[in-house]
Amino acid sequence: MNPHFPSYRGVMEYHCLGCGKTYGIDELLYTCPECGGVFLLRDTTFDSLKKTSGREWREIFDARAASKNPALRGIFRFYELMAPVLEPEDIVCLGEGNTPIVESSPALREITGLRTAYKNDGQNPSASFKDRGMACAFSYLRNCIRRQGWDQVLTVCASTGDTSASAALYAAYVGGPIKSVVLLPHGKVTPQQLAQPLGSGAIVLEVPGVFDDCMKVVEYLADNYRVALLNSKNAWRILGQESYAFEVAQWYGWDMAGKCVFVPIGNAGNITAVMAGFLKLLDLGVIETLPRIFGVQSHHADPVYRYYAVDDPAKRSYAPVPVTPSVAQAAMIGNPVSFPRVKHFAERYETLGGENAFQVLQVTEQAIIEGMLLANRHGHIACTQGGECLAGARRAKELGLLSDDESCILDATAHHLKFVGFQQQYFDNTFPAEFGITPDPTLANRPELILQPEDKASLSPEEYTAKAAVNVVRRLGLTKR
Repeated sequence: MNPHFPSYRGVMEYHCLGCGKTYGIDELLYTCPECGGVFLLRDTTFDSLKKTSGREWREIFDARAASKNPALRGIFRFYELMAPVLEPEDIVCLGEGNTPIVESSPALREITGLRTAYKNDGQNPSASFKDRGMACAFSYLRNCIRRQGWDQVLTVCASTGDTSASAALYAAYVGGPIKSVVLLPHGKVTPQQLAQPLGSGAIVLEVPGVFDDCMKVVEYLADNYRVALLNSKNAWRILGQESYAFEVAQWYGWDMAGKCVFVPIGNAGNITAVMAGFLKLLDLGVIETLPRIFGVQSHHADPVYRYYAVDDPAKRSYAPVPVTPSVAQAAMIGNPVSFPRVKHFAERYETLGGENAFQVLQVTEQAIIEGMLLANRHGHIACTQGGECLAGARRAKELGLLSDDESCILDATAHHLKFVGFQQQYFDNTFPAEFGITPDPTLANRPELILQPEDKASLSPEEYTAKAAVNVVRRLGLTKR
């Protein structure tokens, strides 16, 4: 097998989790035409990959990690495990993937009593994990355009910020027949996140309500018009996001023993992909042990937690929930479209990894925002979803679900800078009541004015410098050397 570019080509099909029917991949399909169920994408020749040993696969993937080939520099260094029907010219790579895992400082570990590390997916090109899925989805669209001669493709997505930023970025790069439209819940997206699709030239349309309302609109469009839906109903996106699991395993030398991976649930696409990715690695013998997976939800949007909070599987019943405002905006979803996928993979995950291999935790808004602040005060760049993961790890410890020798890998899904507005609201104690957050004033951090503006005008340059320096000395309590 050539490690520089794969020779393997699979045979992929859509598989409906509702009725079990399968469909070819030449059409843009998002839900089953027969029953409306969600799809998984399957390579029907995947078992042939088992002719290569787990050790050999590890060597191949490790060798590709040093590749300068653009088609293999990003998530597609795991080509055979994701979308092995694409040709090199189809693959879109903007530098996504390969995000670092940063061990938490000794001080943070002492505070939490946990062995934690953040995977900084905010270091992806659009500053969120969504780029993994978009790289795969747009590579598939490029493949369709090349093979079928499409002259116009309108991509649409509903978003709370990260999906729209990523979709608009990749659409702008690929260009040609692709045009990007994003639907956002009016007033529910941070200014930083709104700026991204606008800057990439997308058509940005706002809908009153929350994400779930936007999702209904784009689902209607996808069902009735020829558009490319880029939310996590798009099974190609889920494939790309599996690369998160592959990279975690590779970072730890393919040894997942004693590892616990914490993932915010949101629309449930990412946790689906993470489970699917680890299961593929186990199936091929690339890893010998599954890490434990902990999904985390805010108490303001927790339908998956409520489902798994019922111990007896026979008595569980899934139901959407109304949502209230959350600082973890990407997780503020009351009816995640990928729940059937979660259920499917969780059952297999528990069968192979044991009954505690997959669990779901509920955390408070207070714990989420303070988790972000605590992480970032100790050298991380975590978003509110990253704060949600730290809150989840602390909750797991509180419930006795973690042993002292286990390590927690926390998913910082986006860059902290996307959520500085929530940080400022915490510092200024200006959260609306519906968030249910009461800031601790000792955590507030604000700039301090050392001199008055009139001092700049009235003092000579020498006097200005001296007075400013004296005031700094007083503020910091410095002593002369």
